[in-house]
Amino acid sequence: MLTAPVVEGDTVVIVASRGGDDTHPAWFLNLRDDPDVQVALEGGPARPYRAEIADPDTRARLWPKITTDHENYAGYQTKTDREIPVVLLHPAG
Repeated sequence: MLTAPVVEGDTVVIVASRGGDDTHPAWFLNLRDDPDVQVALEGGPARPYRAEIADPDTRARLWPKITTDHENYAGYQTKTDREIPVVLLHPAG
């Protein structure tokens, strides 16, 4: 089950923070290599999505929205030198 920090229209935005660790979470590496995923949102049934890693402009636009409601992500970013990826999940099909 996934709880998304931000939803824009039918796009779900998720954050690959791994709590501010210096390495990306394994799930992020997996979807980077195979972007077709099944996602269950807030207890609903799994549905197909296609993952897209946000480009720098999109990340810059979304990051303030994400950290306004989820301050922990801003704190995680201060713990690491890596830029924490933002991932867009678009409904497939």
